[in-house]
Amino acid sequence: MKPILEIQGISKRFRINHETQPYLSLRESLSGWMRRSPAVSEDFWALRDISFDVQRGESVGVIGKNGAGKSTLLKILSRITPPTRGRILVRGRVASLLEVGTGFHPELTGRENVYLNGSMLGMRKQEIDRQFDAIVAFAGTEKFLDTPLKHYSSGMQLRLAFAVAAFLEPEILIIDEVLAVGDAEFQRKCLGKMEDVTRSGRTILFVSHNMSAITRMCSRALWIDQGKLAYSGPSEETVRHYLGSSATDATDPAGFIVMPESHQGPVQRIELLCDGNVTGTLYMGCQMEVRVYFQSKEPLDSPILGLIVKDSQQSPLIGVNNKHYSGAMTEKSLRAGYLSARIPRLPLFEGQYSLDVHFGNGFHDLEVLRDCIRFAVEPAAFTSSGLLPDKEINRVFIDNVTWSAHPTDIPS
Repeated sequence: MKPILEIQGISKRFRINHETQPYLSLRESLSGWMRRSPAVSEDFWALRDISFDVQRGESVGVIGKNGAGKSTLLKILSRITPPTRGRILVRGRVASLLEVGTGFHPELTGRENVYLNGSMLGMRKQEIDRQFDAIVAFAGTEKFLDTPLKHYSSGMQLRLAFAVAAFLEPEILIIDEVLAVGDAEFQRKCLGKMEDVTRSGRTILFVSHNMSAITRMCSRALWIDQGKLAYSGPSEETVRHYLGSSATDATDPAGFIVMPESHQGPVQRIELLCDGNVTGTLYMGCQMEVRVYFQSKEPLDSPILGLIVKDSQQSPLIGVNNKHYSGAMTEKSLRAGYLSARIPRLPLFEGQYSLDVHFGNGFHDLEVLRDCIRFAVEPAAFTSSGLLPDKEINRVFIDNVTWSAHPTDIPS
C-alpha cells in the first residue's frame, strides 16, 4: 500500500531584508537630497532537504526546539505555503489546526463558523449536519452557538476549532502546538479524541513540546533541528535522542541565563536559587526561588510572574502564577527591577527538570520563555525519619502532612 503522505526533499527559503538606509525626514525624502541605498538581503533556509513517508493510520509526532522549522513543515503539508524545493504527495483529505481561529470569521456566530470551517475542509452540508451535535458537545459552546465568534475567548475558539477538525473525519489531521492554549481538562479530552482518531484508521501529524504526549500518542516521531531531519524512529527512541542532546531549549545548568544584546523582550536575566544561592542543582525540600530581572519601555502597574516546572519528559508538574494569589506584588509601577517567586519547600524528587517563565503586566503575557533553564534536583533526607517518600506512586510530594492517632469509640 502506498503511503498516505510522501515528502520528498522539501526545502523552504525565506528572504530576509536588512535596510541600510538611515531614517529620512519627510522633507529629505521629498527633496531627494539623499539617494536611497539598496536594501541588503540574505536567504534563510527554514527547512533543508526533508524527506519521510507517513503510512495510512499512522500517528507521527514532530519535535524540536523553537525555531527548528516544525511549524513551517506543517504549513507546507497543509498547503498554506509552498516549498521552495521538493515535492509532496498527499493521498487523502487534510484538516489542519495550526493557530487558534484559523478558518473562522469573527463576525459570524459559532454555528455559522462550524459550517464555514467544515466547508473549507471539503465537507458537504449533510456531513456537517450529522456531526454537528457531537462537535458542539465536545467544544462545550452550546450556550454561545448564536454569539459572534469575536466575543469568544481564545480557549473557546480553540475548543470549537479542534472539535470541527476532529469530528469532520478527515483522512489526515495535522495539529500544531495549539493545545497549550486550553486548560488541563480540555487537553485530556483532546488527547483522548486524538487516540480515537488514530484507532479509527486516520492519520495524525502532531507537533508538541510535551514529550509524554508524543510518546503516548505517536508510534513514530521526527526530530527537526535547524531545519534538518536530525532523527526519525520510534517515538520513545526519538525523544530519548532529543532530550539527551544539546539541541533542547534548556540552557547550561549554571542556575541563570542572561539574554543576548539582540533580545527584544523586557526580560534581561533569570536566576534560579536554592536556599539563597544561585545554582543549577537544587535538593529535595529546599527553598526554591526564581528571580526574573526586567527592563520595560512602559511601567508595569500589575507585574505578573508565572512559572511552570516540567520533568524530563516535558510534562508539567508545578504551575504557579501570582495573579492567583491575594495581594499585589508591588504597589508601585516598575520600569526595571526583578520579580521573585519562592517555593518554601521544593516538592520535587531527584531528577532532571526544566522551567518555563511567563512575564506579563495585568493579564497579558509580555514574554514567554520556554525551557529557559534546566536544573537538577538531588535527594536529601529532610524528614525526621530520614526516609524519603515513595517515588513510584508520587510525581511530587507533600512534606507537611500532620499525622495523629486518637483513642475513641467508633461512632454509631
